[in-house]
Amino acid sequence: MRKHVVCLRYVATVLMCLASQNITADRTYVYEEIDGTVWYTNVEPKAQDTARFELLAIKGRPQATRSCKGMTPSRLQLRARDIDSTIHRISSEFKVDAKLVKAVVRNESCFDTMAISRAGAQGLMQLMPPTAKELGVTDPFNAEQNIRGGVQYLKALMDRYNNNIGLALAAYNAGPGAVAKYDGVPPYRETEKYIERVMKSYREYLKEHLQASNG
Repeated sequence: MRKHVVCLRYVATVLMCLASQNITADRTYVYEEIDGTVWYTNVEPKAQDTARFELLAIKGRPQATRSCKGMTPSRLQLRARDIDSTIHRISSEFKVDAKLVKAVVRNESCFDTMAISRAGAQGLMQLMPPTAKELGVTDPFNAEQNIRGGVQYLKALMDRYNNNIGLALAAYNAGPGAVAKYDGVPPYRETEKYIERVMKSYREYLKEHLQASNG
């Protein structure tokens, strides 16, 4: 995986270019320049500026809430059943706990293969387009490709943070740059809630597995 570095020398120039935009205090836009430099700003660029800058993430990336609207436990189970074997097979291949992957999918998209968030993340594991591209995902709405890409990315994060699930989830939600910036879980409300929700689901799946094993 390519390592992105925060480079503050570009921020002043970027802010001058985008000065006409409204400043939104509760959002940070993470962009990459043509030369690979990554920077953070709370100024939302105009459409014409995106020809020079590529959006990587939004601070505390929101999940695909529309896909989860009105979702009941029984409907969640039905959706999960369709991709359960795919999750287990790919998780086993990358040596990642399938129950953790399932918890991520549940909280990212409610098992909706066509999910799209307002931040532009796509598919079951809500991959941002630049991340999907790096992972070789050509169709983010294909369950096999999306899960494979998402599990591969989660595995890379688990390795990077020595199997610290909290840090891996924080990076999955807000980006490794945010974790590096704060030397731990970034103080973003969306990210903190995200970790809590995924860990709650993970504990539920662990409990179900234990009960099934004790049969």
